[in-house]
Amino acid sequence: METTSYYVGIDVAQAHLDVAVCPSGEEWRVAHDPDGITFLVERLNALAPALVVLEATGGLEMPLAGELLGAALPVAVVNPRQVRDFARALGKLAKTDTLDAQVLARFGEGAKPQPRPLPDAQTQELKALVVRRRQLVEMTTAEKNRLRRATPRLRSQLQEHIEWLKRQLEGVDKDLGELIRSSPVWRAKEKLLDSVPGVGPVLRATLLAQLPELGALSRRQVCALVGVAPFNRDSGTLRGRRTVWGGRSQVRAALYMGTLVASRFNPVIKAFYQRLCAAGKAKKVALTACMRKLLTVLNSMLKHGNTWNPDLLQQNS
Repeated sequence: METTSYYVGIDVAQAHLDVAVCPSGEEWRVAHDPDGITFLVERLNALAPALVVLEATGGLEMPLAGELLGAALPVAVVNPRQVRDFARALGKLAKTDTLDAQVLARFGEGAKPQPRPLPDAQTQELKALVVRRRQLVEMTTAEKNRLRRATPRLRSQLQEHIEWLKRQLEGVDKDLGELIRSSPVWRAKEKLLDSVPGVGPVLRATLLAQLPELGALSRRQVCALVGVAPFNRDSGTLRGRRTVWGGRSQVRAALYMGTLVASRFNPVIKAFYQRLCAAGKAKKVALTACMRKLLTVLNSMLKHGNTWNPDLLQQNS
């Protein structure tokens, strides 16, 4: 006899968890607290689902995912945009917690996303520090913009806040360095990345925290994961422009800034950028291609444990 494979979708809210099971159609809600999570884990263990699907919700889903993984349940934390596009394809335009759980269950059944292990505590801490650093930079930039238009009465207050933000940023940078140096694996990866002109401390920390797959995937896979792989837009005899789309925006933003520096000071990336511009490519297109090349180089270096070798790269380019 064939056994039924169950796919569970869980919509995570601050106060409660909405659960839907596909294809049985079961639905229930539990409180988002230790007792509710314990009850949920027991019920799912009895069900033995093929996959449990959660949306990434800025960290709110992490404790629940940890409990589910601790109970040896297969868990996939997926991109909300993919789920929303899937819901539109199903004609589900309304959005409620119950509907979201149903869509997540059907997404699990249809797309079968790959279950992935939860990042360990050290990786989560590194990611939190990288995110906090970006927030501090954004707040500093906003305050500096306000300072230009501020009245004399407010200028001293803004300047004081900017100085405080700078001190906080220095503290976060120090914590990032200490955390990376505390891990032999990260320390070895950072040493390899540090050998590449244009790859500064911010890009290194971002790659370690938010792209742990670097060095473990093929060049096409890692470029698609970050969102710098060109996708075809063809139909019949029409050949559309290749465009990049999706991916991890925070990694892509850090990679963009690193590539800007590399296009000036990294001999391989600089020559590649100039060659593309000389061939008539728009500067933005050329820079995107350089992002892809730099990411491919970094992926290869970590995969094979090689330090930066511009002579070898120029021969292969």
